[in-house]
Amino acid sequence: MAKRPQLTGRAAILAVVVCAIAMSLAYPVREYVAQRRAIAELEAEKAKEQQEQRLLADRQRQLQDPNYIKREARRRLHYCGAGEKCYMVADSKPKQTQAGGRQQAATTPPWYQTLWESVEAADTGKGVKAATAEEKKAEEKKDDGKP
Repeated sequence: MAKRPQLTGRAAILAVVVCAIAMSLAYPVREYVAQRRAIAELEAEKAKEQQEQRLLADRQRQLQDPNYIKREARRRLHYCGAGEKCYMVADSKPKQTQAGGRQQAATTPPWYQTLWESVEAADTGKGVKAATAEEKKAEEKKDDGKP
């Protein structure tokens, strides 16, 4: 008996056809999967935006409620209604921060005081003129002791 070849002509043609079909379907399948992924991401984003919209609508309803506004004014701004007696309890000891920030704030003047002092100094002519880069270089040469 004669041994038959392992790869016949029909098997080769079948293999080529199967490969051609697989190659022709690979790109559309990849695009399909990518589009499904994009759709899922857009749906998640849509759900997030709808949740944010619901939160904003709830917040808008809260802000339209006069009782909520009064309650927040009392809580945040310490407002009192007409004819009410309001009391505010203050600590006798200042709170200490971790790095002693409370003490630092006491030694540094407020920004507006610093600003006003600089305006007054400029008006009276007693302010210090800022040195330019060339003047600083000339000053450094003088400090070196070399002529």
